[in-house]
Amino acid sequence: MMSTDSRPYFAEQARRPVPATYPTEPHPDFYYSGPVEDTYEERRKKYLDFVLQNPLKSDQRTMWRELMVMAAGGEPHEGKIFQVLNFISERHDCSDFRMHPVLRLVYQFDPNRKKPTPDGRQLEIKHPPSQEVLDAAKATILHFKYWPSEPGIDSLCSWTENHQILYASAGYLAGQLYPDEVFHNSGETGREKMAINKPRILRWMDLRFRSGFSEWLSNVYYEEDIAPLLSLHDLCEDEEIRGRAKMIIDLMLLDIALNQYQGVLGSTHGRSYERQKKWAAGESTITMTKLLFGRGIYTNCSSMSAGSFLISNYEVPQVLHNIFEEDTVSYVNKQECGFRVQDQERWNWDYDSLEDGMVFYSNEAYLHPLTARTTIRMFDAFNWWENRFFAEFKPFRGFLKTLKALGLLKPLAKWLEKDLSRNMRDNANVYTYKTPDYMLSTAQDHRKGFGGDQHHIWHATLAPDAVCFTTHPGTIGGKTPNYWEGSGLLPRSVQIKNVNITLYNIKPIFPALYVPIKNFYTHAWFPKDKFDEVVEKQDWIFARKGDAYLGLYSFQPYFWNTEDVDVEGFNIPKNELDIDRDVIALGKQNAWITQLGRKADDGSFEEFMQQILAAKLTFGTGMQVEFDSPGNGLIQVAWNGPLTLDGEPIEINGYPRYDNPYVTTERDPFEMHVIANNAELYLNWNTIERRVTNKE
Repeated sequence: MMSTDSRPYFAEQARRPVPATYPTEPHPDFYYSGPVEDTYEERRKKYLDFVLQNPLKSDQRTMWRELMVMAAGGEPHEGKIFQVLNFISERHDCSDFRMHPVLRLVYQFDPNRKKPTPDGRQLEIKHPPSQEVLDAAKATILHFKYWPSEPGIDSLCSWTENHQILYASAGYLAGQLYPDEVFHNSGETGREKMAINKPRILRWMDLRFRSGFSEWLSNVYYEEDIAPLLSLHDLCEDEEIRGRAKMIIDLMLLDIALNQYQGVLGSTHGRSYERQKKWAAGESTITMTKLLFGRGIYTNCSSMSAGSFLISNYEVPQVLHNIFEEDTVSYVNKQECGFRVQDQERWNWDYDSLEDGMVFYSNEAYLHPLTARTTIRMFDAFNWWENRFFAEFKPFRGFLKTLKALGLLKPLAKWLEKDLSRNMRDNANVYTYKTPDYMLSTAQDHRKGFGGDQHHIWHATLAPDAVCFTTHPGTIGGKTPNYWEGSGLLPRSVQIKNVNITLYNIKPIFPALYVPIKNFYTHAWFPKDKFDEVVEKQDWIFARKGDAYLGLYSFQPYFWNTEDVDVEGFNIPKNELDIDRDVIALGKQNAWITQLGRKADDGSFEEFMQQILAAKLTFGTGMQVEFDSPGNGLIQVAWNGPLTLDGEPIEINGYPRYDNPYVTTERDPFEMHVIANNAELYLNWNTIERRVTNKE
């Protein structure tokens, strides 16, 4: 930790007076979902104006706002900067989010630093930070804990996919900044810190290029991955690291372009939360999306990703703009996202290695049967028995170590796998069908029957807030999985073009140490007030938004969560924001059927409804569903067995890295060639060649 006299100083300096120019009243932006009308530089200026005009709602990531204020020529609130430095010095969780703007402060905003950054935007700072701030920033950088193997007991979360690149890149860049200084916590010199963290960075990026993200298409965590990658792109002097970071940024923006509708990343997500799933303005990526692509809304004046882009020289390749702005064609995108823990031979992993253990932890495979022994070694090596995130394990420390010694840990983990591995995100086979009027996206048949955590399995988007999805509530209130976030038990969810069928088979997990299954119902988010029309006929709920249509069917009888609904024996919460937006179906087994349509394909809304109502639809033994889907054919699926269309099996796993009209690759690729409207992006991972052809 930092010396005891530093934190009181930081706390005292955090009370510095508010600058006279600091805003007090919010000036909200508006959502723009239409065709892009302005240039990037115009949007950059508008976002800077938004930042200058809006106070922070909280101090969570205040440092990014202060950097952007200085970039706009304004006076920073140095009290807010000292709040951040104090937060980091006390080693609160998410300190890594705050360390990156501290590094940028010294790299890009220190008037005494003459050495230009490799690819960062050169900024003319009218109100640079004071020397006191810069000295405190240096002290904070030199005292920080950059990896769990470094000394000290704490409750930092440093192992998930986003945190690993945040910590490793911060460690490398801190070492590059002070190569000959000794870092107080680790005892390493800056050069040693660079040497230790470079392999971690390269390995993390290699896995994401070749297999995609475990926190796939996350409208929360893509925001937090892009910021450290841009730090490497802008600040790192190592050409290999900088070049590869640029490629991963390209692919993350490609993911967003392929899986967004009207600026909304309305797809399945490896991790997401209630606000981000329900409301477009709640998405963590939406501010960045509007800045880069012109669709979305500025909601966050301290956005990590938008703030990083704003002070970066990274330019979005034209081909990604072309894909993002495509509004005239319908297409399917299939892509593999993430890796499987059992793919040892594919990736040459060692289950006894602490460094490989961190790879497994990037998809939160804490007590997978193959990694349970690794977990005990990591807990011992990293003092994680004392980390509050693993508080549930501490009482069983002796028991678990005894089982490990006796060779019984793997059988126990196998017995408890459906509950204990609920956080894990094995590789997902993502299927997204996008049209000019709507989008539907599913993680095909992803870990059915296992406990879930923050997984978001399927999502329909007709407009920014006109969306629909289903979940099985794990707990009511509290940590995930809860009423809207994640799933108590994951369904079997499959998609063919504009049809999704989601099967729930809810039964207790025994024994359940994490989340006992107590809620025997499922429900759908269906915000009536965000659609133009809602019609209920013959157990179907239909909705129209503009020229887009949606039909939702539950085989169990459904009812709306209203103020006067009271179902005895079922734990259904009352939240005024859910009234007439929450569709509930009681029962341990259920199938939800969703079909989307549009005027150009299906005629009028009335014609769409009549076609659906006339279609054969049955639910039988083994949870067998047969749906003679208008425009598609006879779809058959059960809890077990294949998904078929007119009797022919449909592939729902083993997807390539990408398969869509713009880029097609095999699994585990080393090359990407993206083409849209004569613009191209070519990436060669082996040679680090990046070739951009910006033809509109």
